[in-house]
Amino acid sequence: MKILVLNCGSSSVKYKLIDTDTDNTMAEGGVEKIGLADGFLKFKKADGSKEIQPLGLTDHKGAVEAILNNLTDPTVGCIKDYSEIDAVGHRVVHGAEKFNKSVLITDEVIQQVKDCYNLAPLHNPANITGIEAISALMPEVPQVGVFDTAFHQTMPAKSFMYALPYKFYKEDGVRRYGFHGTSHRYVSARSCEFLGLDITKQKVITCHIGNGGSITAVLYGKSVDTSMGLTPTEGLMMGTRVGDVDPGAITYLMHRHGYTADDIQRIINKESGIAGVTEISSDMREIEAADNAGDERAQLGLDMYEQRIIKYIGAYAAEMGGVDVIVFTGGVGENQTGVRENVCEPLKFMGVEIDKDLNARTRGTETEISTPASKVKVVVIPTDEELMIARDTRDIVSALK
Repeated sequence: MKILVLNCGSSSVKYKLIDTDTDNTMAEGGVEKIGLADGFLKFKKADGSKEIQPLGLTDHKGAVEAILNNLTDPTVGCIKDYSEIDAVGHRVVHGAEKFNKSVLITDEVIQQVKDCYNLAPLHNPANITGIEAISALMPEVPQVGVFDTAFHQTMPAKSFMYALPYKFYKEDGVRRYGFHGTSHRYVSARSCEFLGLDITKQKVITCHIGNGGSITAVLYGKSVDTSMGLTPTEGLMMGTRVGDVDPGAITYLMHRHGYTADDIQRIINKESGIAGVTEISSDMREIEAADNAGDERAQLGLDMYEQRIIKYIGAYAAEMGGVDVIVFTGGVGENQTGVRENVCEPLKFMGVEIDKDLNARTRGTETEISTPASKVKVVVIPTDEELMIARDTRDIVSALK
């Protein structure tokens, strides 16, 4: 089955065409700067090279149409016409408590996703535009929604509730939802498969660390706690997101500087994290380079970044009564060898022991970096959210036949 996977952002659409019979990626790329004159489509060609085509697109429907035209292009495409696409799977960021699994897109589902707009005002509307674009261009093709929050719906109330007046949960839905769920689900399952372990008997901590980052406690295959909350700003220190911060610090700054709620949203989402502390960059590669050159602020940023990862791993190990597997994934988790080593070093008291030479050579490949003597398996597993979305889409659409 050929599944088109779409990830629609506010001004971009990323895509992969996956043959789920072989798990082979047939094509991938994305449209960026939708609505701007300098918008473009970038994609990987059959020989592995990349090409960029300038586009002036005003909306997501035009972006999706450009992607479909590229896929069917006689020169660079990989299919003859739209009819070869059996289904479309969409990444949907927020499903609130409405969705605990992937679902077939219906009018009712679309309305329920729209009901979550207030919880994800930047993401869910964009996700819906992608769904509506496919409905207009390929009205007969089945569509499936795969929710970032769904995997975390197994968390117990003690993990997802905030110690705010209960009415805010009951009336406004304020609680921990968690994100990156599709990634945490994939790498927790794949790590156990890779190690030859039964996930239903394992205590796994998955570290999805990139420009955004979150850590999840996966107990016997189910999420029982995760670091992101109502929004993706809670938890780890990230590229530009603040992570955990005293709420009193926020109100203090609002009173002292006269900041509005919109000002605070900008600061905690776009101006904080590694970029805010170092005043260098949100890119960990640039931070590590500055640290190696002796920049003290870069060193501080790295120390803070790594300390928060260590803290969450320790907390989740305590919460689950131990840990069997620690997984690193995401852009930083898969490639920044120094971060992995510095995170694992203080965990020796838990029986974590990594092969430093092997860790230093491991970038973006499935590898166990723990030593045979380590009581905890430590692995690097590149995430593949698109494959997870494609598989969910295949399973749901196949059940319709």
